[in-house]
Amino acid sequence: MAKRDDNDISFARSLRRLGFFLLLMFLTGLVLLWRIDNPRAERLRIAVVDRLVPNMDWALQPVTKAARMVADFQSYTQIYQQNQDLRQELQQMKAWREAALQLEQKNAKLLDLNKVRLNPKLSYLTGVVLTDAGSPFRQSALINIGSRDGVKDGWPAMDGLGLVGRISGVGRNSSRVIFVTDTNSHIPVLIKPFDQRAILTGDNSLLPPLDFLENSDRVQPGDRVVTSGDGGVFPNGLLIGQVTQGANGRLRVRLSADYRRLEFLRIIRFEPTAPINNPDRLIGPEFPPLAGSERSEMTPASAAEEGVAQ
Repeated sequence: MAKRDDNDISFARSLRRLGFFLLLMFLTGLVLLWRIDNPRAERLRIAVVDRLVPNMDWALQPVTKAARMVADFQSYTQIYQQNQDLRQELQQMKAWREAALQLEQKNAKLLDLNKVRLNPKLSYLTGVVLTDAGSPFRQSALINIGSRDGVKDGWPAMDGLGLVGRISGVGRNSSRVIFVTDTNSHIPVLIKPFDQRAILTGDNSLLPPLDFLENSDRVQPGDRVVTSGDGGVFPNGLLIGQVTQGANGRLRVRLSADYRRLEFLRIIRFEPTAPINNPDRLIGPEFPPLAGSERSEMTPASAAEEGVAQ
């Protein structure tokens, strides 16, 4: 049995050697055939290619499939990268859209400020609202203009629609505006069209009530409310809002100013007129003081004649 196995092994080796030698000779002949520059060899090569290549599609299919898979993977990688780039661009577009909306809102606010019709004698300057302090006990805001810009205590503040409040506290670079809704605010107002006078009293709500109304029968919901100018704190004719009726029947004012979105405030330069301390100076010239004896002896008629003579 051992001898037969050795013979089989040696026979198999001989066959492998013979096969390898024949394959080597075939490949060598094929290379020589492809290297020969001869018309007959060329015709032979063409005949071999025409005979073998159409029948080798089954052998080329795995290579073709692999090449397609590689191309598809590269295409998928490119699509994924493009998708990531588009996502980043979309985030940037959202940020730009938000910035554009904010700029549009600011532009609308500024346009509203330009639409406010004021007395031509009044001038103004515009400030940006920095912070607000809306609380149950205080209604105010901080703006970015102060004494260096010429702001003075007591000047009125408006947004693009109506009166917001007045300056109450001035620093060098900032000022505080107290709203008409604050409990410390009491504004003399005039109700159109019958010019009914009242006091607008703040109560920390957006619907402050009207107090000390002259004749409530001549006031209807929807009537315009403007400043009367009494007291010299505000100029007359500044729009505040419209009359409305509360749930308890009390007359209140629906403010025209939008307190929920205050971004810009128009500060009106207003110098109140000096109070009249001596009303008698408005009638005739001022007479020099008289001595006590002469003053007692003069009658009203003689005093009048002396004034005419002067």
